[in-house]
Amino acid sequence: MSVPDYMQCAEDHQTLLVVVQPIGIVPEESFFRIYKRISAVSQVNVRDSQRVLYIRYRHHYPPENNEWGDFQTHRKVVGLITITDCSSAKDWPQTFEKFHLQKEMYGSTLYDSRLFVFGLQGEIAEQPRTDVAFYPSYDECETVEKRIEDFIESLFIVLESKRLDRATDKSGDKIPLLCVPFEKKDFVGLDTDSRHYKKRCQGRMRKHVGDLCLQAGMLQDSLVHYHMAVELLRSVNDFLWLGAALEGLCSASVIYHYPGGTGGKVGSRRAQGGSLSAEAGNRHRPGAQEVLIDPGALTSNGINADTSAEIGRAKNCLSPEDIIDKYKEAISYYGKYKNAGVIELEACVKAVRVLAIQKRSMEASEFLQNAVYINLRQLSEEEKIQRYSILSELYERIGFHRKSAFFKRIAAMQCAAPSIPEPGWRACYKLLLETLPGYSLSLDPKDFSKGTHRGWAAVQMRLLHELVYASRRMGNPALSVRHLSFLLQTMLDFLSDQEKKDVTQSLESYTAKCPGTMEFITLPDGLKLPPVPFTKLPIVRSVKLLNLPTSLRPHKMKSLLAQNVSTKSPFIYSPIIAHNRGEERTKKIDFQWVQGDVCEVQLMVYNPMPFELRVENMGLLTTGVEFESLPAALSLPAESGLYPVTLVGVPQTTGQITVNGYHTSVFGVFSDCLLDNLPGVKTNGCTVEVIPALPRLQISTSLPRSAHTLQPSSGDEISTNVSVQLYNGETQQLIIKLENIGTEPLETLEVTSKTVNTKEKLYGDFLSWKLEDTLSQFPLKPGKIATFTVNIKVKLDFSCQENLLQDLNDDGISVSGLPLSSPFRQVVKPRVEAKPVNPQESSKAGDFSHVKVKQKVLTCSKYKLLALSREIRTVAVYWPGLQEI
Repeated sequence: MSVPDYMQCAEDHQTLLVVVQPIGIVPEESFFRIYKRISAVSQVNVRDSQRVLYIRYRHHYPPENNEWGDFQTHRKVVGLITITDCSSAKDWPQTFEKFHLQKEMYGSTLYDSRLFVFGLQGEIAEQPRTDVAFYPSYDECETVEKRIEDFIESLFIVLESKRLDRATDKSGDKIPLLCVPFEKKDFVGLDTDSRHYKKRCQGRMRKHVGDLCLQAGMLQDSLVHYHMAVELLRSVNDFLWLGAALEGLCSASVIYHYPGGTGGKVGSRRAQGGSLSAEAGNRHRPGAQEVLIDPGALTSNGINADTSAEIGRAKNCLSPEDIIDKYKEAISYYGKYKNAGVIELEACVKAVRVLAIQKRSMEASEFLQNAVYINLRQLSEEEKIQRYSILSELYERIGFHRKSAFFKRIAAMQCAAPSIPEPGWRACYKLLLETLPGYSLSLDPKDFSKGTHRGWAAVQMRLLHELVYASRRMGNPALSVRHLSFLLQTMLDFLSDQEKKDVTQSLESYTAKCPGTMEFITLPDGLKLPPVPFTKLPIVRSVKLLNLPTSLRPHKMKSLLAQNVSTKSPFIYSPIIAHNRGEERTKKIDFQWVQGDVCEVQLMVYNPMPFELRVENMGLLTTGVEFESLPAALSLPAESGLYPVTLVGVPQTTGQITVNGYHTSVFGVFSDCLLDNLPGVKTNGCTVEVIPALPRLQISTSLPRSAHTLQPSSGDEISTNVSVQLYNGETQQLIIKLENIGTEPLETLEVTSKTVNTKEKLYGDFLSWKLEDTLSQFPLKPGKIATFTVNIKVKLDFSCQENLLQDLNDDGISVSGLPLSSPFRQVVKPRVEAKPVNPQESSKAGDFSHVKVKQKVLTCSKYKLLALSREIRTVAVYWPGLQEI
């Protein structure tokens, strides 16, 4: 026997093997549809009995395996069902001849056979036949299951007759010696009359009868016969058949202890009938030993005609622990024979399935390790794939997930072996996908965003490379790009500098033909591969929404002439600080953005690659309002530190806008990177209010710009300082141009003046204007210019207070010259540094009105003009909102 059946399990020893094959040209779909209906009839209750027959169907079975039917009867093909198409009567003789030829292939072991003919109608189809069934078509065959049940009953009749024939005492007849194929030449010329030879014959026949009893549903009888066979065969050192007897004993005990089966099939098998049906709930206690059979119960030829006494006397079922010990012993005996490698391998597989149910993983792994090193003939590539796949499945069943993945990966490599003319890359890829859980590898990048890495990175990278190569050979470049992107994103920390360069070069060559996208990729088996955003190329450390430039910031409309009303609210202290990152990102920011104005978001990024990283088409991802993102292109130095990057965009509508992330294009892969998936990103909030578009005003004056800033501007004001030098009593016009540089019309203009003096000791109106001419030009449409004239008149009354000059000195106003003609001139004294050095100099200082004031201020808001109310000789204008032209 050269072809192992890796699906073998212990309960298969009680099954009858039936082969279902097509004859001639039969559509594959039609054949397997009928085969599925036939194989559904796998258990049949025997009439007038509590016994159950179990059938095992195969649509392909090697004839050489059939030669081992005497060694283990469940390997013997006892039933043959053939399916054929026959549309005309003239083809019927040839079809029936093919049926007979097919029967001859398994003729030595067949109990019965059937031929199902589809498509033939007429006189031939109407003739009653027991071995042939005619059906008009594959759709009109309602009686298939009933005919299969009748067929199985006919098999049982033959089986029962053979069992009774072999088990009945025939005094004087010699018991034939049952042999396996490779033993026949070894027994030529042996003394058939020796006691040793007779015991060998008795032991082998006793074992054979045990097999027949097990197939016939007589579990207790089979246990008795197996025990007797073990004693007989052990006494003559017939190790091969002793191993078979021990394995039969194990199989019968497994069937008793585990009626649900060990093969992992869906649904449980029916409880065993026969002599053990009443004892189904009374399991054998652990540690119970096998009971020796009274030798006196045997007849001269070793077969007891009445086994009922033995059934009542002994319960020979092994305990779960003894089952494994007997399996080990049987496998050790099989190992003595080179030609029994298949038997040994299948016994290991059966023992593993039993140990898997007993949850004894370490012992099961020992059996599997032994199975790996069993030397069989030179296997074909298909047989190697099947062998490694089954080993992988068995390791999975006992919980050895990584070992299971190892053998499945070997099976995948065999699918694309160089010796195969047409490598099966699809099968290779499918098997590689099944190995991922065993290596703690998931194809969802979210599983790698938690910061903890599971599994061996080196093995995972090798597996991902194999997935890339297999998908490329399959002719699916999009799949190759997805796997290579996943490798670069998740394994970046484990790649060397050279590996980073190699992977990125390969990725660029793939994306030149098929760019990477954010679409899900659906595989033929229904598995969906999620997109892989490049959140590490570059790495983002912080996200900050920026306020608009000072000249574009919106301000609440309120009259500067009105008194400020306190808007203070009660202060409530709370020691509870929310650390939820999601709440922090969605909290509202205290400034606003304006519809139609360019808004900015600053990112601090880092390039982890050992070479310059080019990021193309980088922009913002937002929700809430319609937003036009203006893409940017970056070029980050190799392994750069934190590098500021500003992304801009224009909100098109009003409302609440939330910055959810950013999109990039790196190495030809388009990525949508969400902030929620970025670990360790700092942000001060990502939700801001967008208000409707506001008018924009540019102001210019006819005065030159001041060389010095007269007063620092507050954060809510825009200031430009212009200066003019006047004498007391002098008047000059200040012409102000108002240009609408926005898209909204200017409707109102409000002007007011403000004296910037904390002591309020200077009096007089320095500024005056008339708004009628200016307001006649409103509303000011976009692009239009309006003019506004302010009259500046310097006037200072020195007689208003007695200590005015001293106060002027205190305020930084210097007075020079002789004492003034006023009632308080005796009080005022010139400064020491202002006294003339000689009479000539003193006579030159006769202009008593020559007084110099250093600075006072004129201010305004965006729409309102503020002016200085005090100036003598030098007037400085402080103009918030003024922009240079």
